[in-house]
Formats: sequence, structure tokens, C-alpha cells
Amino acid sequence: MNAKTKLNPLLKKIADIQRMERGKLCPMRQGASYNHQTWEKGRNIVRYVPQKKIRDLQKAIQGYQLFLKLTQNYADQIIQRTRETPTAKTSFPSALKIKKRPKRS
Repeated sequence: MNAKTKLNPLLKKIADIQRMERGKLCPMRQGASYNHQTWEKGRNIVRYVPQKKIRDLQKAIQGYQLFLKLTQNYADQIIQRTRETPTAKTSFPSALKIKKRPKRS
């Protein structure tokens, strides 16, 4: 099977994701709203989300999780293909030699 043929459905699934949001939802004690926590520019950002918007936000977070999974799968396939090419075998050995440090006395 052609490698591009294998990747095309994966790329189509990635392109089909229409809504994404990073972070996670945490219910607040009162139960009327949720915290949406995300990491941006080196800081934890917390937004308060009303109950009526929770379902849409959950779907967007799931979209982002799916995106991460699919892109990881895509990267794994490209890396595998790179390692299998004849010129890459000399550049990317499958088992690297690790030098052991001498024990300190």
C-alpha cells in the first residue's frame, strides 16, 4: 500500500475537526458554573463558564484531544517511514550506543 494513501484518511480526519479548545473543565462548588483551566503564555488561566455553554466547550476540548491523537499518529507514521528509507538507515540508527560512565569511588 502506498504510504500517501495510508496518510490521506488521517489528514482528512484532522481537517474535519471544526472546533477545538485546550484545557479542562472543573465543576465549581455551587454547581451553577464550571472553571475552564488552560495554560497560556506560561500561566494558568481560569475562565468561568456558565452551565448552558458547558456542552459546547466539552465538545471543543474533545476535538482538541482528538487532534492531538491524530497528529501523534501522523507523526509516528512519518517517523517510521523516514527510518525505513535506505538513506535514513545510516543517519538514524535503530539502536544507539550509550556510553556508560565510570563509577565514582
